[in-house]
Amino acid sequence: MIEVRKKEGETTSSLFYRFSKRVKQSGVLREARKRRFTTRAVNRNKRRLSAQYRTAKRLEMDRLRRLGRA
Repeated sequence: MIEVRKKEGETTSSLFYRFSKRVKQSGVLREARKRRFTTRAVNRNKRRLSAQYRTAKRLEMDRLRRLGRA
């Protein structure tokens, strides 16, 4: 956690500037942005069922194409 204490006679804007600078240097924002869109790994069974579904759909479309209906 980043902590910045106000110095004697320091303006709020300069305090905010120092805080922003520390946050950028620490890499906290970069790490948060990197983790923002990461997803959890899908379990093995769900991947297998998804692959079976895709294969079945592909076979069905091929069959319909051969019959001239797709």
